[in-house]
Amino acid sequence: MKTLYDVQQLLKSFGIIVYVGSRLYDIEMMGIELKKIYQHQLIDQKTFYTATLILRREHRLEEKRAEENDPF
Repeated sequence: MKTLYDVQQLLKSFGIIVYVGSRLYDIEMMGIELKKIYQHQLIDQKTFYTATLILRREHRLEEKRAEENDPF
């Protein structure tokens, strides 16, 4: 697992499809759903940590992108 798409496919394998409309909010919601499936012991610790790191990286990149596009 290396990309946000991979995390989306992991969630999809559990029947979870996240689309809020904002990429930043989508990433945050994926983190919430990921935490829930980990707490219910449906994924192992390594998968959880790997997916969490990917989501954090994507969240950081999205915030940076938003800052660069902010005219104020």
